[in-house]
Amino acid sequence: MNLASVAGQPLSIQRVAIVTGGSRGIGKAICELLATQSTSVCVNYTSESSKSLADAVVATCIAAGSHAMAHRADISNPLEVIELFKATEAQLGPVTALVNNAAIIGPRTGLLDTTLEELQRTIAVNVHGPFLCTQEFVKCVSARKSTVSEGKGAIVNISSGSAFIGRPLAYAMTKGALNSYSAGIVDELASLGIRVNSVSPGLTKTEMVSDKLVEDNKHLIPMRRAADTKEIANVVGFLLSEAASFVSGGNLRVAGGRKMGSGAQ
Repeated sequence: MNLASVAGQPLSIQRVAIVTGGSRGIGKAICELLATQSTSVCVNYTSESSKSLADAVVATCIAAGSHAMAHRADISNPLEVIELFKATEAQLGPVTALVNNAAIIGPRTGLLDTTLEELQRTIAVNVHGPFLCTQEFVKCVSARKSTVSEGKGAIVNISSGSAFIGRPLAYAMTKGALNSYSAGIVDELASLGIRVNSVSPGLTKTEMVSDKLVEDNKHLIPMRRAADTKEIANVVGFLLSEAASFVSGGNLRVAGGRKMGSGAQ
C-alpha cells in the first residue's frame, strides 16, 4: 500500500475513486484523468509484479495535484475487496466513485479447447470482481446522510464490444454477463442515489493489443484506427462527473464508429 499527497499544498478534494486494474492500460489512463478532475484516486493492482507500475501511476496523480494511493487486492477475493475499501476510506476519505475496470482476457481458445478451470478464473475476475466491488461500494455509500437528488456516488463498468461478437469466447461471455449485471442494478442503486453506467471500448491500444491486431482490424473501424486509452478515459471521466448527473443505465460504445457485433471487439 502506498499513500501520497502533495507536500505543503492544502488540497480540497472531495471526490474519491477506486479504479480496479488501475496500474496499466485503460485503468491507468482513467486514474491519471481523474487526478486532474479534483478526485483522489486509489490505484488498485493485483500482483506484486505490478506494484512499480501502480506506484508510477500514483506519482503521476500526485504531480497533477491529487491525493493518491496504491493498494494490492485480488478483486475476486471477498476479503481483499473489503480491505481495499477500508484502506481507501481510511486514507483518502469516503469513496464516491467506482470504476470496475480490472479484467483478464482469459483463454483465446474456442469451445472445445477451453477448460472449465480457465473459464472459472475468467469469470471470477471479470464477473465476480465487479459484483463484489459494487456490493462493498454500496455498503460504504448507503449509510451517508444525503438525499437521492444530491447523489451519493457513481459507478462505471468497463465492458467491451466483444460481448456482442462472442470472441474471445470466455472473455466475451463475461462481458455479456457484465452488461446484464449493469442493467440489472440500475433501478436498485438509483433509489440509493448511485448512478450506474457502462463503457464498451472498441479496439484500443494497450499492452494486450499487438500492432498486428490493430493493422489486421482497423479496416473494420470507420475512423480507421484504434483508440488511445485517454479517449476511453475521457468518457469515463464524463460519466463520473456532475455533467452526467442525470445519466444512469447507459452503455456508451467508444469504438470509432464501429457497431456492436462487427468483427473482433
